Amino acid sequence: MRPIPLSILLLLCGCVSAPAPAPVAPPVERPVLPPPPELVSAARFGLPATLRQGGLALGQAPAGTLRLTLDGAPVHVADDGRFLIAFDRDAKPQVTLVAALANGGTLTAPLTVAAGAWRIERLPTLRKVPVPDADFARRRPAELARIVAARARTSDAAGWRQRFVWPATGRISGLFGAQRIYAGQPGSYHGGVDVARPTGAPVVAPADGVVTLAADPPFTLEGRLLILDHGNGLNSAFLHLSRIDVRVGEHVRQGQLIGRVGSTGRATGPHLHWAMTWNGARTDPQPVAGAMPAG
Repeated sequence: MRPIPLSILLLLCGCVSAPAPAPVAPPVERPVLPPPPELVSAARFGLPATLRQGGLALGQAPAGTLRLTLDGAPVHVADDGRFLIAFDRDAKPQVTLVAALANGGTLTAPLTVAAGAWRIERLPTLRKVPVPDADFARRRPAELARIVAARARTSDAAGWRQRFVWPATGRISGLFGAQRIYAGQPGSYHGGVDVARPTGAPVVAPADGVVTLAADPPFTLEGRLLILDHGNGLNSAFLHLSRIDVRVGEHVRQGQLIGRVGSTGRATGPHLHWAMTWNGARTDPQPVAGAMPAG
């Protein structure tokens, strides 16, 4: 047999198809897991290490915060990250602030709430509860409904960011949180601060706000009552006024005249009762306004 020329062998080899490449598995997409929850200090939120009952604090939400909650309740965060929290007179000693972040993570800050040093007076006898008259019983439900509705109204007021001023200057005659104990039974505590001034003394807005209630004719207990919304869930109430100089819906500026001191409603003499609430929590106005100006 004659040998096959090399050129023919090469030609025959070229006609044989090469084996097909092995299939390549598609890449496996691994889910992007959020960062683990992080336990942080109050300082991460721009807050002091210890807060107090009846107190109020401004904070700064961490970058990337989508939602902020205090013990599960939502806290409004402004566009620049600023927020406000406050604590009732009887707030519990530990609360939790949680920020949900855009990357899926969470920042949790346990907050310590120090007990307030309230003035407590203990009396050996039971309290004599006055029997409400028919006029009071008839009018009171509607008055309370108007107060609740006024405190629930929200506005774009930015007074909550300001350093508050005293709405009236004078002798402080009643402290927030003061309480009497009658034969071991606690009475209701004083929900504001009283400033003794003569009838007709000016009352000014402690911070910017929007009028949400101007009760005239007077209410049975509060007398002529004015409520200002300072924004972000914070409002002020001014009781026993002799006159109200602003209207519902009016925007007022810090220091603007809003009324006059009086003794309308259930009052033993002319004075201003100033009360503050944040989302239903009654807070102490005195630390917010600072020391009473002299004179």
